[in-house]
Amino acid sequence: MRTTYRRILSVAIFVLVLGVVPPQAEASELSAGVSFGWIQAGTAPRLAIGPHAGISWHIKKDILFKVHDLCSVVPPIQIGGAGVYNHTSVAVGYAWKDGDFSAGPSLAIYFMPACGDTLCGRVAGTAVGGHAQANAYIAGPLGVSAIATVDWVGGSSLVLPGHVSAVVVAGPVLRWLAK
Repeated sequence: MRTTYRRILSVAIFVLVLGVVPPQAEASELSAGVSFGWIQAGTAPRLAIGPHAGISWHIKKDILFKVHDLCSVVPPIQIGGAGVYNHTSVAVGYAWKDGDFSAGPSLAIYFMPACGDTLCGRVAGTAVGGHAQANAYIAGPLGVSAIATVDWVGGSSLVLPGHVSAVVVAGPVLRWLAK
């Protein structure tokens, strides 16, 4: 049942993205990078390291539509062990020659250790929220990316019976332009 739900959700997101992307986009851009920062889900912040990638379409000269994925790995060097927090978003933003800023809704899938007010344990599930990203390209295609996400995590979990989670990461990014 859970696999069927995830497949339906994946297909729905894919169809939504195809329906929103304008066919007359002026240019597209691929970006990829590695980020370092922290995840706050529950009472204890945790180190987060991971890759991120995105594709954006310039609708007008300075307006863009972006699909972005951020996979944050919680390394096993922390109490509670390893974990993964994968965050996919669609966003609208503003672009200029040496950078861009975008924001929009997101969906996260997670499996990681967390501590609530009284219990600690592993949490798993999906969460909806928001995503914001800023990229500044300082040496041609090489730049710096800062990403912040906020999601509603928990629901029926005994460890986190309804918490806001936040991911804040930054790191190098590389972009490829296609016209």
